[in-house]
Amino acid sequence: MVWDNLLYLLAEEVICSKGKFFCWGKFAIFVKIFGAVGNIVAIVGRPNVGKSTLFNRLVEARIAIMDDQPGVTRDRHYGKVEWRDYQFTVVDTGGYVYGSEDVFESAIREQVEIAIREATVILFVVDAQQGVHPLDKDFAEVLRKSQKPVLLVANKADTAQELLASHEFYSLNIGDGVYPIAAISGSGTGELLDQLIKYLKKDFQEDSFPLPRLAIIGKPNVGKSSFVNALLNQNRSIVTDIAGTTRDAIDSLYNYYGKKFILTDTAGLRRKSKIKENIEFYSVLRTIRAIENSDVCIVLIDATQGLESQDMGIIHLALSNKKGVVIMVNKWDLVPNKTSNTAQQIENQIREKLGIYNYLPIVFSSVVEKQRIMKVIEKAIEVYENKNLKIPTSKLNDILLPEIERYPPPTYRGHYIRIKYCTQLSTKTPAFAFFCNHPKHVNETYTRFLENKIRQHFGFLGVPISIFYRQK
Repeated sequence: MVWDNLLYLLAEEVICSKGKFFCWGKFAIFVKIFGAVGNIVAIVGRPNVGKSTLFNRLVEARIAIMDDQPGVTRDRHYGKVEWRDYQFTVVDTGGYVYGSEDVFESAIREQVEIAIREATVILFVVDAQQGVHPLDKDFAEVLRKSQKPVLLVANKADTAQELLASHEFYSLNIGDGVYPIAAISGSGTGELLDQLIKYLKKDFQEDSFPLPRLAIIGKPNVGKSSFVNALLNQNRSIVTDIAGTTRDAIDSLYNYYGKKFILTDTAGLRRKSKIKENIEFYSVLRTIRAIENSDVCIVLIDATQGLESQDMGIIHLALSNKKGVVIMVNKWDLVPNKTSNTAQQIENQIREKLGIYNYLPIVFSSVVEKQRIMKVIEKAIEVYENKNLKIPTSKLNDILLPEIERYPPPTYRGHYIRIKYCTQLSTKTPAFAFFCNHPKHVNETYTRFLENKIRQHFGFLGVPISIFYRQK
């Protein structure tokens, strides 16, 4: 499925997988959807020491993007780990560079500091091949101020010589010892985890059911991360004017009037021909997987640019995966010379371009001014409920069969097509089966007619509908 979707588009912004946040005031505690609350382990260190490699090793999945280029990880990534009957959430962070004025490095530093505040235990990762670095010394001072338990992890200790050389990190005088590992192969991680769980608690329960997932998708620079940050009232994702700031898929738990669901911030999707770096290619894969794992996709478009062909490709990608869709027209505050009719005129233009997808809800909003952003969430919840809507068979037949009698299917080579019965199938997305005498010969136009009648009588706003014909 992922590779088929790559034929349509590819991406450029971020998110973490299968997790959630409990938001208390200004700060948030993240847990995996089926994870434990409270045991949080932060992986920190300077750039390019193998933090994401260790993260992927611990969660046993390739969630975080790994590359030899420094600064690949920018936002916080969360995943669940189980070891010897202990459960905890592990947090991957970007490389900490002390005192830098670079826009990304200063934003990454803020994300790392949030992770440190949330953490129960800190894994301070250093490079055994390069030895003690000045940035390691600076960061050790930062960690001492946190007064949190610290385990000093000497990564890349792949040989006996590097294993021996890792003892020089005792000079940093932090933590209860040095733990040499090779994250790429997993060597030494067992001993590290054995020591780590001494600082954890055991009495945490797992959630018994998954929460609805809302994926925030769109082109680069349409305001996806800003939208998530505005909803959470915190800097969950790094936001800049530079396209491609977000690289991974990042999950956050959001509670709206007692309804909990997962918000997934994603990398910006753009055409395959525009993808030039491996990092961006993997960002695209993370975004496509986030779409496949979601229930509803909120597609952001730029109000100053309108609905473009690239936006249509993204909408088609979501609908082809049978996801509910809400169109959020962001940056409404930047539209010049607005009148009372401007929104209706632009909506009519968008619906004309949508064509057969004109059943999708459209909300005009401004993340900067926090204008109608809650209405977007309300629509997304409504679409999610529509996606799970079940119509009783008796009611379906009572309403649709008279419509079919008034407008029967066109004949095929002189044969009348008679639809006798219909029912909704037990599928994850709305699907209907119509039983007739010539199921192979009902044309596409009549299928559209039936879909329109289903929507007219039963709603299903924002949700794709599948129609099948069966032999009676």
